[in-house]
Amino acid sequence: MRERIEILLDQLRLQGMAVCLGDVLNNAEKKGTPIHDVLIELLEREYSHQQERCLAGRLKRAKLPWPWTIDTFPFKEQPGVNKAQIMGLAKLSFIERNDNVIFIGKTGTGKSGIAMSLLRLAILNGYRGRFYNAQDMLNELYASLADRTTSQLLRTLANYDVIVIDELGYLTLTPEQINIFFKLIDMRYQKKTTIITTNLDFEAWYEVFKHKELVDAMLDRLNHGCTVIRIDGPSLRTPKPSEEPKPKSKTNQPDSPQGDIHDA
Repeated sequence: MRERIEILLDQLRLQGMAVCLGDVLNNAEKKGTPIHDVLIELLEREYSHQQERCLAGRLKRAKLPWPWTIDTFPFKEQPGVNKAQIMGLAKLSFIERNDNVIFIGKTGTGKSGIAMSLLRLAILNGYRGRFYNAQDMLNELYASLADRTTSQLLRTLANYDVIVIDELGYLTLTPEQINIFFKLIDMRYQKKTTIITTNLDFEAWYEVFKHKELVDAMLDRLNHGCTVIRIDGPSLRTPKPSEEPKPKSKTNQPDSPQGDIHDA
């Protein structure tokens, strides 16, 4: 009977139940557990297994380059970040409202780290998300023109609950890339959440996208229901100055043998 159950579980791909079947049935036989309790335990194990697999799949598809989290962000080392504000975002209510978040600051100030941390937190809470370097995204959209898959790619990107577009700065863009990027922002407007990190304030976007009317329309959509966070602080990549060695106290004792060898 057990062998038949194991075969059926394998055919149905119920791996969570298959893994624990022996232990659950053995324990049930020893304790005389009612059949419905056994069934509930097996189903709960299968549910937990599937939830873990779904989470692993969402994390993999998100393509997060680093395992950063809100809990590990060095708030004490970055006075330009309002911790209370970030922890407020960590409640993820802005995603429920389909609001956007834009981080503006110099290189190394922690923009990408916070953006990735929020995306990871969203995925852990059941949302589907994707991390993109801005230039890589625009290159992928441009390449899709050649094989006529642009519409399909745009639909895929538009359907993510959260997208992080990292390092939107002085990019090398073609007119086609600019138009497709605007199309993506328009498709996600008030439907999904977009998180952008950039070292450029909004005035500089006109120089990057080189189309005033289009930039006006894009910023109008991005800034509607948007939290803009400007990080004015030091680079977290700058090495800390080492402490100066304390002067040695003078004593009447003779030099150590190590010192004699060094002098020799």
